[in-house]
Amino acid sequence: MILDEIVADKKKRLAEHKARVGEEEMKELAVSCGRESVSFYGALAKDGLSIIGEFKKASPSHGRMNNRIELTDRIDRYNASVDAISCLTEEDHFLGNVDYFKQIREISGLPMIRKDFIIDPYQIFEAKVIGADCILLIASILTDRELKLFYELAYDLGMDALVEVHDEQEMMRAVGLDAAIIGVNNRNLKDFSIDLNTTKRLAQMAPDGTLLVSESGVSEDRDVAFLKDVGVDALLIGTVFMESEDPEALARRWKEL
Repeated sequence: MILDEIVADKKKRLAEHKARVGEEEMKELAVSCGRESVSFYGALAKDGLSIIGEFKKASPSHGRMNNRIELTDRIDRYNASVDAISCLTEEDHFLGNVDYFKQIREISGLPMIRKDFIIDPYQIFEAKVIGADCILLIASILTDRELKLFYELAYDLGMDALVEVHDEQEMMRAVGLDAAIIGVNNRNLKDFSIDLNTTKRLAQMAPDGTLLVSESGVSEDRDVAFLKDVGVDALLIGTVFMESEDPEALARRWKEL
């Protein structure tokens, strides 16, 4: 299963990170970090559809992105049109790294989410240090105890946490956690199939006041219209933006649908 492989590789990378900067040192850097986070929740909580623009080099389901514009130009266009930015930092399967995150942080004041397979508190401290405003917590790879611990740690450090779910059981866990932001991944991380009805089905379980983000599978106007009708607060859009020559125009059009 690809998800198991990704997590196994993440454990190896985590050991490399800890060898460069020890756990206690990273914790101290995070706690002493003077940067005040920008509210990821606040950026998505406004009226109308919000859009999170993603930066990634590749994905297991798609392969390498056909990047038509370079990083600085892309982020300039994101700055002008989207509400928040997602950056992949997973090295082996998405070809991301923390350096991309730090580059984007330098040129964008938008709230940013570190999108990775977080399995250790070290990564949450590291997220704070590199300038993240929010972290991704994937319910399917975390126990209830880990999910609660990591969620609370993020907020203790002044960041938000987006809890990602894919089925009813995971949605119940996120609701039980009282997660402020829940992301529904329309892509099954076990076989990579996509079904936008996943968001429609799970949206009915979201409590009032919860921000609901639909992730994966948006590629055309009718996808956006469908998810707007479902009542999501935001869309996280990756591949179609990464392979677009003008993600700014695309984001503006979808917001106005």
